Amino acid sequence: MCTAEDWLHHCAEKMERAGVFFGHGTDNAHDEAAWMLLHVLRAPLDGSFENWNIKLDDVQAAELKDLLSRRIEERVPLAYLTGHARFCGLDFHVTRDSLVPRSPIAELIIEQFSPWLNPHARGRALDMCTGSACLAIAMAKYLPGFSIDAVDVSPKALQVAARNVARHEVDDQMRLIQSDLFAELQGKQYDLVVSNPPYVSTEVFSKLPAEYLAEPFGALVSGEDGLDIVLKILDASPSFMNPRGILVMEVGESAETLIGLLPGVPFLWLEFEHGGDGVFLLGYDQLLACHSDINKLLEQRKHV
Repeated sequence: MCTAEDWLHHCAEKMERAGVFFGHGTDNAHDEAAWMLLHVLRAPLDGSFENWNIKLDDVQAAELKDLLSRRIEERVPLAYLTGHARFCGLDFHVTRDSLVPRSPIAELIIEQFSPWLNPHARGRALDMCTGSACLAIAMAKYLPGFSIDAVDVSPKALQVAARNVARHEVDDQMRLIQSDLFAELQGKQYDLVVSNPPYVSTEVFSKLPAEYLAEPFGALVSGEDGLDIVLKILDASPSFMNPRGILVMEVGESAETLIGLLPGVPFLWLEFEHGGDGVFLLGYDQLLACHSDINKLLEQRKHV
């Protein structure tokens, strides 16, 4: 019987030769192979496993071979095959009804949005387009004084979110809301609005690796240039924010297009120690000051 380390090298080599894409929790074949093995061994994904000399039994080897074969042949993210993903140091239930948890915003959450928020204060936060609720649940863990509303238009995504809320026992701190953006939030005011909305353009989507095709199309793509929902959130956010509130949003590769459309908006583009880009921060006053430009752009796009 081969050891876990033997299987690690074997799986990594097979995936590299097959040319699978890594970008849904790992960025290389070695880490993806380790994730597979830890799943089969029922070991934690927190980096604590060290027994790589352990030998897999026949049942474990068969399960690993099946997982490896499906990963290569079906070209879907490993999280969908295992039903689990890790984000912000937390484990999440995952299905194809929501995106695989990933976002550089995780780094901001771990840092408790310093220096823009007082992590010890009480407040209200909104996670718009929550999907699996990974951002919202992580915020609940790292900002214990905040109550959090997690919003999504998809009832199927909210079913996934509900399982994760129960798993992490944050029911008393969080509320899941089915809503088309802010439609069901009338009268609510937030100190923090966070969003990882659909922002992929149709052109970019057509060129993405096959693994992305397994994810919900509507959670990735938003109009021809990817900015339909982004602009709606920018337009509506100040009406739902407290005067000292902040908006943090990920727009990925659509950042350059957004800057070109709204050159007068003072986006603060955040830098991340562990990689990632395309995330901006705007304060309430800034959003209010440029609201007319955003609204005008939205009106123009209605007639295009």
